[in-house]
Amino acid sequence: MSTVDTTGTSARRPFPGRRARPGDLLLQGVAGLAAAGATVLVGLIAYKIVQGARPSLSTFGLGFLTHVGWDPVHQLFGGGGFLFGTAVTSFGALLLATPLALGIALYLTELAPSFVRGPVTALVETLAAIPSVVIGLWGILVLGPVLRDQVMPALHSALGFIPLFGPPGGTGSSVFTAILVLTIMILPIVSSISRELFLGVPAELKEAAYGLGATRWEVVRGVIFPYARGGVAAAMILGLGRAVGEAIAVTQVIGGFPGISSNLFSSGDTLASKLASDYQGATSNLEISSLFYLALILLVFSLLVNLVAQVIVRRAARRLGGALR
Repeated sequence: MSTVDTTGTSARRPFPGRRARPGDLLLQGVAGLAAAGATVLVGLIAYKIVQGARPSLSTFGLGFLTHVGWDPVHQLFGGGGFLFGTAVTSFGALLLATPLALGIALYLTELAPSFVRGPVTALVETLAAIPSVVIGLWGILVLGPVLRDQVMPALHSALGFIPLFGPPGGTGSSVFTAILVLTIMILPIVSSISRELFLGVPAELKEAAYGLGATRWEVVRGVIFPYARGGVAAAMILGLGRAVGEAIAVTQVIGGFPGISSNLFSSGDTLASKLASDYQGATSNLEISSLFYLALILLVFSLLVNLVAQVIVRRAARRLGGALR
């Protein structure tokens, strides 16, 4: 059986088997310029951020990454608290969103009646189009009070012996609220990509499993998940990148505390939230440079997330290609 080379290492000719026409050359030139323009744009953004962060880099060095505190009066700045808040909120949201997203994708591809799939799919995808500021406002007015008055006290009463579920704060603004808001925001991304992956599973594989007497759950576990696991992992990483970079909604509900606390019900802050809330009000060049330092950390993380996602997808494609040989 012939296979398609998914590694991208084979040589490519722009117009194989025929003469290049002027329209083809124009298309290739325009597409090449667009790709080069995107690369140059990323480079210019990175250069500007590094240039802005240089005074803070020379003043604090790598110790900025571990120092906790943000004191404009004494000109002492550190990103440790914001890195901690970013990690907790992002991974917490991914932990909650992934099983929900996979459940939604499986329901829409394997379980839902045909007349339900269209409307539910549209609603899930519409959730991704809601502006983040609207979700943040909903978090302030609806989600925060419910968590403060009902959910947080109940969790503290049942699981208070775990430091994560300490005494609730006086307001609904907390790391826990930010985690739930981010869960809502990344849920459509992971579920939509997973749904497309599940739809791409060859029907012959599923029919063969059913023909061997497998139950629906065994088909999901033994056929669908193994076939799509590389893409699902990439979808999770993209969702993680979305959570890390979210600023406005998190700023509205997290409370703005620059320290570190093991209690999810206390206030906190993230890299993107700090940038969104403090840049306009920065009072010194060093503080502005330190904010650029936070932006540099975000940029590096975003690039790493995209690289890891591409590596996972390519490895999954190679495994799939090898299985079909």
